[in-house]
Amino acid sequence: MSEPMTDPQSAASDLPQRLVRGLLFVVVLAVFALGIAGRTDLPMLNAFVAATAVLMLAGFLVMDPELGRERLRRGQVGEDPARLLGIRVTFLALFVYALLDIGRLHWSDGVPRTLSIGALAVFALAFAWELWAVSVNRFFVPVIRLQTDRGHRVVDTGPYAIVRHPGYAGMLLMGPTCALALGSWWALAPGVVLSALFLARAAHEDRFLAGNLEGYADYAARVRFRLVPGVW
Repeated sequence: MSEPMTDPQSAASDLPQRLVRGLLFVVVLAVFALGIAGRTDLPMLNAFVAATAVLMLAGFLVMDPELGRERLRRGQVGEDPARLLGIRVTFLALFVYALLDIGRLHWSDGVPRTLSIGALAVFALAFAWELWAVSVNRFFVPVIRLQTDRGHRVVDTGPYAIVRHPGYAGMLLMGPTCALALGSWWALAPGVVLSALFLARAAHEDRFLAGNLEGYADYAARVRFRLVPGVW
């Protein structure tokens, strides 16, 4: 059963603040990406930044305001901290290397344009799928923990009626497609590592929830697959 989201009136009053935060994040993303690449004339980089900016802004709008504050709250302790750190470091390495490769180094930036366009489309779809999961799950935080302080309950609506970990399903695709969308072959290496880390983290979180969250075992019996229907 899904937990009710924040009161609509409260969410509406918080909308300007969320818009400002989203726009600031978009500006930082664009300055960071174009600054690392050192160029502004790369079509796929500009397309990637634009698509990511739009999706990020949408994320700030569809996310429950309370969830947004919870995700920024410091001092949270949970399961699997080493792998979470590995995910963050690996993604940063992928992104920075890909930007340097296509803008300054040119060591492996020969990805065909058609492949980059296709990868960007898949990246955007995976990102949108993840945002769908965020929009219906007010417990979607980076730290694996039982959120008893927030009335943690099983969420089984939206994409959670299809697979148990739709957020991870989207993230699984985003590393490799990010590398190809930007146009760097060698950035695929950390992209694949990132996918493996997300796969392992999804398995860890599934075991944790099965053993600690009331109702999760019944939910797992109804929704059999973790990430990919018919596969796993």
